[in-house]
Amino acid sequence: MLVTVYPAKLKGVQMAPASKSSMQRACAAALLHVGETVIHNPGHSNDDLAALDVIQKLGAEVAMNASAITIHSKGIMPIGPEMNCGESGLGIRMFTPIAALSAQSIRIQGKGSLVKRPMHFFDEILPQLKVSIQSQAGYLPIQIQGPLKPSTISVDGSLSSQFLTGLLMAYAASGAQEVSIHVKDLKSKPYIDLTLHVLNTFGWKVVHQNYQQFQFLHHTPLPEHIEYTVEGDWSGAAFLLVAGATSGPILVTGLQMDSTQADKQVMEALRKSNASIHISPEGILIGPAKDHKGLQSFEFDATDCPDLFPPLVALAANCQGVTLIKGVSRLAHKESNRGLTLQTEFAKMGVKIDLEEDVMKVVGGAEIQSSIVFSQHDHRIAMACAVATLNSNGPVQIIDAEAINKSYTDFFEHLQHLGAQVHIE
Repeated sequence: MLVTVYPAKLKGVQMAPASKSSMQRACAAALLHVGETVIHNPGHSNDDLAALDVIQKLGAEVAMNASAITIHSKGIMPIGPEMNCGESGLGIRMFTPIAALSAQSIRIQGKGSLVKRPMHFFDEILPQLKVSIQSQAGYLPIQIQGPLKPSTISVDGSLSSQFLTGLLMAYAASGAQEVSIHVKDLKSKPYIDLTLHVLNTFGWKVVHQNYQQFQFLHHTPLPEHIEYTVEGDWSGAAFLLVAGATSGPILVTGLQMDSTQADKQVMEALRKSNASIHISPEGILIGPAKDHKGLQSFEFDATDCPDLFPPLVALAANCQGVTLIKGVSRLAHKESNRGLTLQTEFAKMGVKIDLEEDVMKVVGGAEIQSSIVFSQHDHRIAMACAVATLNSNGPVQIIDAEAINKSYTDFFEHLQHLGAQVHIE
């Protein structure tokens, strides 16, 4: 798909998309919950659809309508020898330990960039839990056979908080109480907060001591019927908020200010950039700086929220001065090597980006140039380029813009709703 975005000033109201982080965790919890779960405000991105497909492969029955999804489950009861997580990094890392609760041999597949992303932590940890595993030297596809037997283990939290999410869910559903998971150097703590929020909302009791030790407490039986509402997605909304700060003002609705989502930290960066922000019960009204200074460069640590790099680069490109964003080391194994991809594609638009060890330096203030860019099959790169284009000197064409379907299917339609001119081929 080729999309051309034109410079524009935005106005109006836009509801944030549903959080795929919340949605996928809710799907996993619904699979593990023996009974009926109703998920309200469900997402429909490719990653969300992949999660729904996986839980059906693992035995759940799913009925969908426009506003809710009803899931009936009897626990992990695979209906076949294989499951495919699509391109979802969270999906593959979360559902593999969950699938391992079954005694059935299961082949786990992915596609696209996922087959190039390392999964060696499965080889290291799963055998400790009595799960046999065969991988392709740490890459997909992998073959596993359980059942997983929870025991006290140590996990390197710098490798993947998503894998820890899967272990926490599998342990909780197994009824483990005399064991714990010890974690060293945990990254992306807010994502683990979200996992614990989902687990505790369903009725499992999981606690931690300073994110270094996770324990599983006795809980009353889970109710037969559970309802869960997926909150708005701060990851997708970050692009709307940056668009408002650079080309608004707009009102973004549907976000929880008390959310545990890591990417809520975009608000800190926007405040540092001198964007105009007003928070009310209706939503977040955000626009360019009201004073004569305009948007200013800022410093921000994205180590625990690396998905914010793309929207923050689009913001920094519109700020006066050099913006410093820490956490580049977290970008190598995303849908693309995002540090290099951002540097390459934004250079085409006249934005200079330097990568110095763990810090990205974005030189703002120059006129953003009309150009042709390539998403590198990365949804967040496509959206970042589109947002940056709103303040460019001419249209920007985005090749393979369909990458947005991974997380935010309606992104271009939402930009159009706010007044942007977007041509889709």
